[in-house]
Amino acid sequence: MLRMSKMTDYGIVLLTELARAGNETRTARELAAGTGVPLPSVSKVLKGLQGAGLLVSHRGASGGYGLSRPAEHIPLTEIITALEGPVSLTECGAQGAHPPAGTCELETVCRVRGHWRVINRTIQDALGRLTLADLCAPVPRLVGLGVPAHPAAPAQNPNPKPATAEGAHS
Repeated sequence: MLRMSKMTDYGIVLLTELARAGNETRTARELAAGTGVPLPSVSKVLKGLQGAGLLVSHRGASGGYGLSRPAEHIPLTEIITALEGPVSLTECGAQGAHPPAGTCELETVCRVRGHWRVINRTIQDALGRLTLADLCAPVPRLVGLGVPAHPAAPAQNPNPKPATAEGAHS
């Protein structure tokens, strides 16, 4: 199962809250109150996001945290990488041409290693097409980017039965 950590989830929630605030800053306490994320977690995540260059902090009476650049210029991959490390399903597919020797005991004989790189790159590209601004928008905007509105919904039947007079509604 692919799953990001709770802290990464919190980071995305906090960043969307900051993106919705526009140019206004928010304190850790305000962000905790506005999102329901516990204050100790907010503080920890904000430090990580600031260290990665996604946030700036302002000191003083009107201080707080703000985005380092517009939400349209912050790709989802950058957020995830800041909090989780490189987006990759396998060690051998992580960014860089070759991982450190000895990462996988099968690397010298693995016949799918190159395929994992393609799969990882595809996932990185898909996540890179989504920005923080997209995550602040209503779901229909994401659908326009090729993301299904209801990922768990079954695929539509390519050969639907024609509507009958009994089943048709006007």
